[in-house]
Amino acid sequence: MTCFGIDTGTCTLGEADRVARDLVDLLDLPPQAIVCTHLIRGEQPHVALSLWVPPRFGGLWNELTRLTKYGTAGVASDTGRSGRPDLSAAAADAAVEHLSRRGGRAVVYPGSTQLTGTVRVGEMIARSAIARVHVVGGEPPAAGDLLETRDHVRPQWQAGELVLEIAPVHNGRFAPVELPDPTPCRADHG
Repeated sequence: MTCFGIDTGTCTLGEADRVARDLVDLLDLPPQAIVCTHLIRGEQPHVALSLWVPPRFGGLWNELTRLTKYGTAGVASDTGRSGRPDLSAAAADAAVEHLSRRGGRAVVYPGSTQLTGTVRVGEMIARSAIARVHVVGGEPPAAGDLLETRDHVRPQWQAGELVLEIAPVHNGRFAPVELPDPTPCRADHG
């Protein structure tokens, strides 16, 4: 199997994004690797990760099980689980969801490091693992239309493809719907 689940019990997408990027460096992952976040619902909602690497990229299971030695993480593959049982179960769910390509928010994927600043929509699709865009509140962009990435491009698995949700922002430009650092709502809704 080339898909693994990792759950360190992170509480926010921002924390999970940092863990995903740290895993790339820690495990010396190849450029084809895809690391996704998965929302875990239940008594203690949190964010787990899934990691896909190409076949024949060996030795990862041993490296991943080292993350569990202090009892603060769980990992899973198709051959086993290691670490805290609740976290390794959530890690298994994340891996299955990623492998089926029905869910998961990609943080690291082929071409992701090149999606900074402003890029043309067609170039983004041609040079990354993103298969298509979905426009919220507007007409679909042309290949030459500009996307203001905000240095934060997080496509999601939908029906087997990585799809980026974007919205028109101004002057015929688009931007990802997900903001890099969303401001928490502090309004009194009572």
